[in-house]
Amino acid sequence: MLRLYGKLLRTGVLTERVTPTAEDEAVEREGARLKTIVDKRFRGSLAIRQVDAGSCNGCELEIHALNNVYYNVERFGVHFVASPRHADILMVTGPVSRHMEAALKRTYEATADPKWVIAVGDCGVCGGEFGVSYASCGAVSNVIPVDLAIPGCPPAPLDLLRGLLSLFRGS
Repeated sequence: MLRLYGKLLRTGVLTERVTPTAEDEAVEREGARLKTIVDKRFRGSLAIRQVDAGSCNGCELEIHALNNVYYNVERFGVHFVASPRHADILMVTGPVSRHMEAALKRTYEATADPKWVIAVGDCGVCGGEFGVSYASCGAVSNVIPVDLAIPGCPPAPLDLLRGLLSLFRGS
């Protein structure tokens, strides 16, 4: 064990310096704008409940990326919560499958007013390649009212941040 520690001390740090990219600067800029809105309108804490209504999980991966160390959306006052009763926003992904229709309606009703609904991804916005069928209700707007649609397959985390900004600029 001591030999391993000795090697670590002799080797030192081998990582390269990170140079900021245009996307890094865009995340910081959009995040600062979002934080200003969250601080003013929500007293520093905006709660989002994410609901998967039948997606392929592509959109969920991008939404979860908002919480990783690169985007770290919590520093802007945005938090993902486990209960719709604690949420200000419902972020719904995927075409709403028939077996999720009742659960999505109950989740919507359990969310306190005022509430906003964001349909994320092409499937959530228009039903995607699934559309309306015996197994799918199609778009989220076919089941509950939608305030904002963020298209993309899947939308990037920066697009999600910009979508949140546009939701509150318009209201």
